[in-house]
Order: sequence, then C-alpha cells, then structure tokens
Amino acid sequence: MLIGFVAGEASGDLLAAPVIAALRERLPEAQCAGIAGDRMIEAGAAAWWHVRELSVRGYAEVLRELPRLLQMRAVLRDRLLAGRPAVMVGVDSPDFNLRLEMQLRAAGVPTVHYVSPSIWAWRPKRIEKVRRAADRVLLVFPFEQQIYDEAGIPATYVGHPLASIIPAQPDARAARARLGLGGEEPLVALLPGSRRAEVEHIGPAFVEAAALMLRREPHLRFVLPVAEPRLRALLAPALAAAGAAAGRITLFEGRSHDCLEAADAALVASGTATLETALFGRPMVIAYRMPAASYWIMRQMGSVSFVGLPNILAGEALVPELIQHEATPAKLAGALLELLDDRPRCERLRDRFAAMHESLRRDTPRLAAEAIMTTMKR
Repeated sequence: MLIGFVAGEASGDLLAAPVIAALRERLPEAQCAGIAGDRMIEAGAAAWWHVRELSVRGYAEVLRELPRLLQMRAVLRDRLLAGRPAVMVGVDSPDFNLRLEMQLRAAGVPTVHYVSPSIWAWRPKRIEKVRRAADRVLLVFPFEQQIYDEAGIPATYVGHPLASIIPAQPDARAARARLGLGGEEPLVALLPGSRRAEVEHIGPAFVEAAALMLRREPHLRFVLPVAEPRLRALLAPALAAAGAAAGRITLFEGRSHDCLEAADAALVASGTATLETALFGRPMVIAYRMPAASYWIMRQMGSVSFVGLPNILAGEALVPELIQHEATPAKLAGALLELLDDRPRCERLRDRFAAMHESLRRDTPRLAAEAIMTTMKR
C-alpha cells in the first residue's frame, strides 16, 4: 500500500513526520513515499526527492526555479500514478501541492491537504482551488474550521503538532546545559530562517543587530541555529565584520528548539519559527526582508495587517514586526532591547503565549492519521 506524502520545506517535514509514524503504526504494510525531509525519513518515509529541492521562497525566486519545479512535479505525478497510492497527502506548499492534488484526484486518487493555505491572509479566492484539489483539508488553527464549514469543504481541525512537541513549561537551564552554555547571562536566539533566500536577505542584518546590542549591553549572549551547513557561508561575511562581537554569537547545526528554549528572547524571521517562539513563551521581534519584486506582489495580495503568526492568531500587535526597509540592524536592535527592558510586558506576553499554546494542543498525529485513513477508504 502506497501513501504519497509531499512536503515542500522544513516546517512541512516537521508537521508530517509524526503523522507518518502514526499511520505506519496503524498500517504497518503501508509505504509512505514522495518528497520528504530528514524527520519524515526517520519516521519511515522514502524520499524520492529531498524536501530541500523544493524549498524556494518568494515570487521572484520561484519564477527563476519554475522550469525545474514543473519538471519535478510532472515526474512525481507520473510516479505516484504508476504506484496507484491509496491516498496522497500534500503538506502545506500550496503552490506546488494543490495542482498536483488536482491531477491525482482527477485520476481517482483520494487527496488530503494538510495545513490550509492562508486564505484568511492571502489570496482568499484560492479556497476554490482547494475545493477542486482536496477531498479533505487538515486544519492547524481553530478559527479556520468556520471558514471551511461555510464553504462546504470537508475539513478537520487536528491542532498544531508543535503545540504537543514543545513543552508547556520550557526549561531554559536544561536547554542551556544541552547546548553546552553555562552562566546566567541574558541569552537571545537569532533565527534568520531555514531557506537560502531568507538567510541571504535577513541573516546579515540579524548579526549586525546583535553587534549593536552588544555595544549597549555587553553581557548579552546570542545563539544562532543554522538549518543546513551550507547556509553558514552566507553568514560568514557578517560575522567577520562584527569583529569581537562575533565571539558572543554561537552557531549551532540545527537545534532551533534547544536555542529557543534556552533563550530569554528572540529575533525571528517571519514564518513557522514565530509560532515556535510563541509556544516556547519567548518574547520576540519579528522581521522579514525579500526581493523588492516579491515584496510588491505580497503587498498587493495581502488582506491582513500582520505577517507574524502570533499577531495573526491574537488579532493584534502582540510583538513588533519590522518588514522590508524597516528591518534595519539599528531598528531590530532597538526593538529587541526595548522589549528586554520591559519586564511587565514580557510577563504579559508569556501569559498570552501560554493561552495560545493550550488552544493549539491536540493529539494531532492520531487525529490526522484517522482523517487520512477515512479519506483513503472513501
């Protein structure tokens, strides 16, 4: 029995892995295969392509890679159709997955789309494309259920798996010990993203912001998890320019959760990492930069006031967002230092984040596996 899984980025790998484990526990004869990351592979999936081959962000960047991506999708479609999967699960990455799901569904393959496109934020008309693509949508945010019920599209709220993976009571001391960091000095996590384009555009500004913060608060320390070894080279010039300040910035291969759990606050690129930071209860400043053309397109298509998931879920500006030309090293440094200096505000943020954590916690792998199996039988 073949179950197709297609994840398009590191966050999709994280989302899919526990669901694959839950499916294989219930269906030991099943083979999960498609586009997978390291966690999915560890859970038992076969990677016909690695997730990093699909990790492209931004409209201008996608246009450059479009011929390769279209070729990959065509080959993947044909390989899945040849294997006649019992069900195909597209994990996020709607620009790639929805079209693939449409083609497979038209050929009689049941389809599930895991993580609704952000129709409440970007391109609301895309819900009609979802209707044509998916037999069922697995939702990770509770407010999405009403949207799909009103549209008449089968959908199941399964909670966000990160809310179960991340502890309700983080232990900063234990996390520092795991990272080999001693002392009681204030610690800031720098998370510039997991894709090359993200790190290229915002990573150097994060390093420079850290150097500026150290001028005012020399006792600060910084941790910077690097998603892949090849991304270190993108940060090397900024670290060299930081001089002595670079000695206060420790880079780690992956281990973003350890870094967040150990930290007192974080500077985070917009994306899933902002939700992870909130679930760890860490005050943060959200930042993002992208090519000018991609930013212009995003501005035309957006329909919400915020880009960070904590602010979107709260419906208000809980934490600062500095986007594009606002995301200068000086402004990033100033916003984070202001946040660190405001202890009452940090406590209020922790309370709000704790409530958010509770609202997202469900037995996600079980609920998702059961919904996929039900769709498969249909």
